[in-house]
Amino acid sequence: MNLQVKNNDLWVDEIKDFKIGQTLECGQSFHFEKNKDEYIIIAHNRILRARQISDDTVVFYDMSKEEFEEKWIRYFDLDRDYGEIKKSLLSKDKKLKEAIEEKSGVRIMNQDFFEMLISFIISQNKQIPHIKKIVFDISKRWGTYLGNVDGKPYYAFPTPRQMAGCTIEDFIKLKTGFRAPYLYDAVNKVLSGEINEKDARALDGENVIKYLCQIKGVGEKVANCVALFSLDKRDAFPVDVWIKRIMEKMYFGKETDKRIISEFAKEHFGEYGGYAQQYLFYYARDEKISVDKK
Repeated sequence: MNLQVKNNDLWVDEIKDFKIGQTLECGQSFHFEKNKDEYIIIAHNRILRARQISDDTVVFYDMSKEEFEEKWIRYFDLDRDYGEIKKSLLSKDKKLKEAIEEKSGVRIMNQDFFEMLISFIISQNKQIPHIKKIVFDISKRWGTYLGNVDGKPYYAFPTPRQMAGCTIEDFIKLKTGFRAPYLYDAVNKVLSGEINEKDARALDGENVIKYLCQIKGVGEKVANCVALFSLDKRDAFPVDVWIKRIMEKMYFGKETDKRIISEFAKEHFGEYGGYAQQYLFYYARDEKISVDKK
């Protein structure tokens, strides 16, 4: 990976196993938009604009080398060898070959714990455009104004403290539906310290799921997403409708309970479960895989 500053923009050349679009669009992040040929990403209390120039070059606008090294290499997980991860997965399971080749530019981002908790509670039975809309609305309602791009204002995702005093009615007004009391409970459990990132990070994969499931409305799928995308639990394997379908197609050949799929994934993929999940999820969603698809 080679970093060059050109006219206040950072050009990242010779970058392997990373596509900005695939990484953002694979279902792990909701606080971004595509604007023509560039992505507008809201994270680390700033508006980040980025564009894929070629297969191995991404430009980050208005970015210093120092800021990129301090914040964004970790955020996009660019200091991890995904070539070795893919090699290890394929050595165990050749069935992953098509998904990995199709979605080879996906990396698992290291995102904010509280934002992921709220975002994936919202995600229950919601389409991605709806999730993104609510995340943007929550940011506008409680978050800090960051500036605008082409006349559109953007706001940071709020901190728990900024959301202190929120009510269930507030969430209902934001069209969160049955999730409103779950969001209210999550905010208040984090504010009280009953649920906190430090404690969650200290737990192993199985126990962190139990820990997060103390929050009202948080089940194993949401807890696994939070663990995978914000707590560096790379063995987490969230099972949603797309994963269920593709796992049934590839490994079971019939309707299979989610718990059985989770246990199989834990045994089969081990420490690389989260990576396998992301390749399979994105591939299955884009291909609209179902158990009876030939």
